[in-house]
Amino acid sequence: MYNENMTHVIKDPVHGTMQFTRDENNWLKPFIDSTPFQRLRHIKQLGLSDSIFPGAVHTRFNHSLGCAYVAGLISAHIQLPVEERQAVMIACLLHDIGHGPFSHTFENIFTNKSISHEDWTPFFLNEYKQKDFFLSYNQRNPMHPLNDEKFALIEKMIMHQSPVKRLLADIVSSQLDADRLDYLLRDSHFCGVSYGQFDFRWMLNSMVVAQSSTGEARLGLTHKGIGVVEHYLMARRLMRHNIYFNQKTLALESLLIQMLSLLSQHIHDFPDIAGTALGIFLSKTYVFNQTDQSKKIDFIQQNYPLFKELSDNDIVFVIKQLAKKDESLPIVQIAKQLYLRQIPHIIYIEPMDVAQIKQSLSALKAEHAIPDWQLTLIETPLESYATDADPILILNETGIARPLHQQSVMIDAIGDKMEKMTFLCIDRLHYARLKPYIDALTRSASDIGTPS
Repeated sequence: MYNENMTHVIKDPVHGTMQFTRDENNWLKPFIDSTPFQRLRHIKQLGLSDSIFPGAVHTRFNHSLGCAYVAGLISAHIQLPVEERQAVMIACLLHDIGHGPFSHTFENIFTNKSISHEDWTPFFLNEYKQKDFFLSYNQRNPMHPLNDEKFALIEKMIMHQSPVKRLLADIVSSQLDADRLDYLLRDSHFCGVSYGQFDFRWMLNSMVVAQSSTGEARLGLTHKGIGVVEHYLMARRLMRHNIYFNQKTLALESLLIQMLSLLSQHIHDFPDIAGTALGIFLSKTYVFNQTDQSKKIDFIQQNYPLFKELSDNDIVFVIKQLAKKDESLPIVQIAKQLYLRQIPHIIYIEPMDVAQIKQSLSALKAEHAIPDWQLTLIETPLESYATDADPILILNETGIARPLHQQSVMIDAIGDKMEKMTFLCIDRLHYARLKPYIDALTRSASDIGTPS
């Protein structure tokens, strides 16, 4: 006999025992067992962060399961209709399916990050819009079948497209979405830090459907949740400062992108790599970066079969292969540094000096023929909370919804504030040669920034 209360359990180090009803398990399992989703087991959530935080080896697969679980808890708490709960949980499960190797890091192989993981996402989702998948899915879910219309709704939620009920979209992508609620806790746990911790259960208990100024139903919090949402937003700010924009991690990731960029230009010099999926993909990426990038849809469509085969393992293999080769080659020097975790030397740049450093750096590198991989300037823009673009709504004691920053002095203080951290990465093998130039560069900038 059918019993909705029968549960499927997944043990999780972050949420503990994640319990899914039999219906929820049936909604999600066909996607979880699919090849595109299983690929996420081999893509680390935080790129090269495990080089600095050894525990950060968790994957997009872990996070996506957690995100779907959190979406189910939110949906149940605010009493979404069952069909909407199904759609939201599937959307949260699949929201990261377009990620490439080492997650956001890999997006930097494209000039100006012109292609992101979200650009690949529709092509992965198309894998599910097949008659055979729908037929198999609906045999398992006769009471809640999938069709083109329902899957189109799921795709719109993932891709931030209209029209979708804002309440549903808020759970999938907003400043209070299931994605952030999971990844802050998860990343904090696996990195072994407490920056990202907040009282998730109290946050969930405080969630409510609030009416915006335009009359839309939105995901919000009661006034009792102000404290926890302040904690949550500060946790996100601290995680970005200390984990996501960790200078050593970004320096290593910059080295990785420099290595892949050089490899894409000289792929035919490495026949053992040129014929691999990654080698072929990189050679095509190099051509794309030299041409009109308005044709990116054509590039994605033509190269999706290659992209979907890639994972962290492909890049680790290439690093190991390159690290064994002739050490006089720059690409081999980079690969060896990545393989042996030789982190570039880092110099923090004061905000008042950034403009001068930028101006002088290009001339310095041109004059002394210094390649980018030996000397790189990295900027990390950070905004903790957007007050106007997509405010979190708080239902006050009289039942009126107002934006969070109007009811929190702390959030009003940090809202819409763009912070930046800027630093120079200097290759350690060439540091002694470069140090006199760097000293002159930073000294000159400091002199200009010093009031007379």
